[in-house]
Amino acid sequence: MNKVNSSEFDFEKYLIETKKVVEDALDFSLSPEKPEILRESMRYSLLAGGKRIRPILCLASCSLAGGDPNFAVPTAVAIEMIHTMSLIHDDLPSMDNDDLRRGRPTNHKVYGDAIAILAGDALLTRAFEMVSLRSPGVSPERLLNVVGELSLVAGAPGLVGGQVVDLECEGKEVDLETLEYIHLHKTGALLKACVRTGAMIAGADTKMLEALTKYARGIGLAFQIIDDILDVTSNSEILGKTAGKDLLADKTTYPKLLGLEESKRRALSLVKNAKEAIMPWGEDAICLIALADFITNRDR
Repeated sequence: MNKVNSSEFDFEKYLIETKKVVEDALDFSLSPEKPEILRESMRYSLLAGGKRIRPILCLASCSLAGGDPNFAVPTAVAIEMIHTMSLIHDDLPSMDNDDLRRGRPTNHKVYGDAIAILAGDALLTRAFEMVSLRSPGVSPERLLNVVGELSLVAGAPGLVGGQVVDLECEGKEVDLETLEYIHLHKTGALLKACVRTGAMIAGADTKMLEALTKYARGIGLAFQIIDDILDVTSNSEILGKTAGKDLLADKTTYPKLLGLEESKRRALSLVKNAKEAIMPWGEDAICLIALADFITNRDR
């Protein structure tokens, strides 16, 4: 994978080419192993497609920090493994209880609850293997920082904590502060880890990491707002997952709390703030700026 030349940047081409790099690396990451049923279940969800925004954010952030994005590919794969684990577990009957993910039956519908849980566990631990044991050419100090960042996002301070609060709030009145807490942890925490770890691989300084953290907060909340809007305005065939499930679960969403139009305005404002945070890096930030706009304008 080559660094981006801003003078001739074609975002759509960049997305296609970078996604191909990610897909190939994901496929390679789960080599033949036993027990076969576990490997099948892991591959079923990990290779089910999707936008791959998270690993692409990681690679783009590495480029912004002046690094070779090839060195960040194992970390990008690790991030997608953590993301896939969270989807498998979120879809379980004891969690969000969904039957459709990325256009096909959820993992537990195919392999059963027990194997789905174990596949998620295996993907989570494989993620740390990718960073610590399969990242040649990256200094141990930088990899240690990445491991620390991913540990925070995958545990109680991140995804797990956000999911617990989300479950506890079902059927209850939730204010904007609590809603944002949930999504800064469930959605935002992993997006923050994407941009921070990519930059860490390249040796980014504190100033850049702080700017990327602000960028991630903006796109993280905007991403969730758009998800909430699409849950109301789109359909299951387009989304690849069950539309309207938040309404059925009586969850508080941005449209429910703020209305559709105000939710759209808030998403646009958040993306604007996100892009402003990385403007000091000028044309070097072109990928991340384009990705911020992509998040707001997506239809699934």
